[in-house]
Amino acid sequence: MTNEFVLEAITREFPESVIASSEPYGMLTIEVKKEDLKKIVHYLKDSSLEINFLTDICGIHYPEYPEKEIGVVYHLHNMMTNFRLRLKIFMSRENIEVDSLVELYAGANWMERETYDFYGIKFKGHPDLRPILNMEDLGYHPMLKEYRLEDGTRTDKNDSMFGR
Repeated sequence: MTNEFVLEAITREFPESVIASSEPYGMLTIEVKKEDLKKIVHYLKDSSLEINFLTDICGIHYPEYPEKEIGVVYHLHNMMTNFRLRLKIFMSRENIEVDSLVELYAGANWMERETYDFYGIKFKGHPDLRPILNMEDLGYHPMLKEYRLEDGTRTDKNDSMFGR
């Protein structure tokens, strides 16, 4: 199985869903429409492509791009042919919700909970979407780039010692 073959199969089956594709470091990476993600993943799993393992789900935050501020990245794997695929979806901050993949991949349960916990991305249809690592009353999602990296009120630190 090659990147070209898989991209052609997805494009043929879902011609309106593929937004962009690339091959960073040789790994096929496809950006798809958020609303078509579940259909595409279902096709990848149940078709002859047999993408049968969900390796990882993670969130990303690009505050400088309001229309694509929040993203979710899915790493999928065909264990028989050792083919790997990365799917990306993006959304605005106002519509921070995507379909859950728990019914397709049981392992998505905790990965989606972690992504929700750190980025605030809601997964529609998830059986138990609540914080998994942070305290429930934390009140914010720590991986969003909304806060300064350093505490500007500290007086015990001399920046010149750190080359700044």
